[in-house]
Amino acid sequence: MKKPMKKLPLTLAIAAALTLASTAHAQTSAAPVKIGVLADLSSIYSSIGGKGLVDAARMAIEDFGGTVLGKPIELVSVDTQNKVDVASAKARQWFDTEGVDMVTDLPSSSIALAVSKIAEDKKKIMMVTSAGSSDLTGKNCSPYTIHWTYDTYALSNGTASAVLKAGGDSWYFIAADYAFGQALERDASEVIKSGGGKVLGSSRHPLSAPDFSSFIVQAQTSKAKVVALANGGQDTINAIKQSAEFGVSKGGQKVVALLAFLSDIKSIGLPMAQGLFLTEAFYWDQNDKTRTWSERFYKRNGVMPTMTQAGTYGAVSHYLRAIKTAASKDADKVMAQMQALPINDFMTTNGKLRIDGRVVRDMYLYQVKTPAESKGEWDLYKTVATTPGDTAFRPLNQGGCRLVK
Repeated sequence: MKKPMKKLPLTLAIAAALTLASTAHAQTSAAPVKIGVLADLSSIYSSIGGKGLVDAARMAIEDFGGTVLGKPIELVSVDTQNKVDVASAKARQWFDTEGVDMVTDLPSSSIALAVSKIAEDKKKIMMVTSAGSSDLTGKNCSPYTIHWTYDTYALSNGTASAVLKAGGDSWYFIAADYAFGQALERDASEVIKSGGGKVLGSSRHPLSAPDFSSFIVQAQTSKAKVVALANGGQDTINAIKQSAEFGVSKGGQKVVALLAFLSDIKSIGLPMAQGLFLTEAFYWDQNDKTRTWSERFYKRNGVMPTMTQAGTYGAVSHYLRAIKTAASKDADKVMAQMQALPINDFMTTNGKLRIDGRVVRDMYLYQVKTPAESKGEWDLYKTVATTPGDTAFRPLNQGGCRLVK
């Protein structure tokens, strides 16, 4: 009787194919959930986000348990140096070859707008926790981009409205000449004009401007009641300091920072920053929950957290909850769950993610304390007003987002 020698290679081939398929499936199912932080670790926004923001993302992963759906959660980060080309190249590399599922932070609006297009093309989720342009959920919205913490519309709606009601009916802008500054000046101007105020002029400055003296002189010459700073980070700090040196407030004009962070006020100091109004989504000393989380952050980082650092913790936590609920890390399924799940954490109560990518949360108007009012190193703000989320952010049908029907 002859042995079936010719069937052996086919049998081996089938076995080998099954082994390879099983191995590939095991490798795919074991692939980690990977989160990338496109950060500013060395440039103008490093104190606002920086290493502390990366650690806030790490805290969220640790608190979630380090795994989801039986997969490890990995965190990678890079210093974008606040450069669009660096951030864009890294995002492509992460998406194409390194298995990154979601990116967060995005320190500037220019970076966020550029990476948003890449994320949409690759069908990857992007959660913007630092950049501010309201165009991210307006004309440049994307089905994969979430604008998490704040935006230029909410800042304008909070601070500009309050100053306008207090009699500041004529304004001069000193604005950063890039996407964020332009959007902030535009949104604030709309609030001012709709409230019966006037914009008397504006000056535009480059990122990391070395000197604001010429812009400040133009603002003083305008005789506007309000000199509004539509910039951020070190630019805001330098503009406020130089405004004080030029005696802007002593001359009867009110200096308003449309975006300022806790780290900015700490750097400026209460003697110079006292009385300043600012709108934020978070303050460490707001309630028991914010204090508890912030004290944990302080022990790890040596500073109290900014709203972008706190916001990044919330964004990463919500993303991981959505993966768990969806039982998948597929971007479309996770986005659907993030929109369905209410957002509740130490800084947000019953927040919601809209179809345009905007997270709607309450915003707070603060005033910087005087040195006499402050009871400690980080006791810098007092709460003036709370703006409900549905009022704070632009109505869904007014942004021009293509996703809104």
